[in-house]
Amino acid sequence: MDKISLQRVLPAVFAETPPADSDIWLKEVTLEKGTVYLVEAASGSGKSSFCSYLYGYRRDYSGRILFDDQDIRSLSMTQWSRLRRNSLSMLFQELRLFPELSALDNVRLKNKLTGYRSEAQIASFFEALGIADKAETPVAKLSFGQQQRVAFIRMLCQPADFMSLDEPMSHLDDRNAATMARILLDEARKSGAGVVVTSIGKRFDIAYDKIFAL
Repeated sequence: MDKISLQRVLPAVFAETPPADSDIWLKEVTLEKGTVYLVEAASGSGKSSFCSYLYGYRRDYSGRILFDDQDIRSLSMTQWSRLRRNSLSMLFQELRLFPELSALDNVRLKNKLTGYRSEAQIASFFEALGIADKAETPVAKLSFGQQQRVAFIRMLCQPADFMSLDEPMSHLDDRNAATMARILLDEARKSGAGVVVTSIGKRFDIAYDKIFAL
């Protein structure tokens, strides 16, 4: 997949009072592979909805979203499963980890489906992000910032044409945020993936190719 196009998309919740100054809602927007985007938004402006639309988890919008030239409403469950395994990776704001499993087992669950990373690569991510000593700890016992780093590593355990990260550094200190940003850009450059990062204030200190105000 080379591009994602949004054609006058608007969340159903905004149907009666459409935002007047959004760069995305009710606009013609194209996200291209190999490009780094920041979507800045105030709370309640539809940021998580935007991410869920791109991942196919929600359909409560008007307008059209196209993957290349195909309307995503026409995709079958089998096609969505293939896309989420091979083309779309997501770091959810609420993380969606299994709290009873260890940090490492959460990551391995994804990697067993894809076979994308070696154990050595996974270990190097844990080390770089300062949670190597937490690998065998149940996620429920980790801080939210530590859980964010686990979910980020899990996101990297699959191929992707587009990586979407919904408020990925909300609970990170500057050092870990900088490390995560470096790894993200390195991996995106290696694969040629597009990157979409959302923020309601705190954001990665990187050079974005395009910044949208949601």
